[in-house]
Amino acid sequence: MLDCYFKKYLNIECPGCGMQRAFFYLIHGDFAASLKSNPALIPLLFTFIVLLLHLFFKWKNGGKIIMYSFIITVLIMVSNYIYKVATGQIFQ
Repeated sequence: MLDCYFKKYLNIECPGCGMQRAFFYLIHGDFAASLKSNPALIPLLFTFIVLLLHLFFKWKNGGKIIMYSFIITVLIMVSNYIYKVATGQIFQ
């Protein structure tokens, strides 16, 4: 898997750390491990799928769905990072 430059040079995890592992676990069917690695992956995939479908089908409220989905994904990512900082997990 690719190296994270934050982890490599600063020895701390970035908010996106664990995304590759989460995707690996997800495609192998281990949803619990995927959510544990990075819980923002599934909402992020949902956002991309809705975005691609909206490009082809031009839904009436597609833009709003994409915007709210993106906001939820960012909130999950930020709250997960805050949790990791508070528990000291970013220094592993």
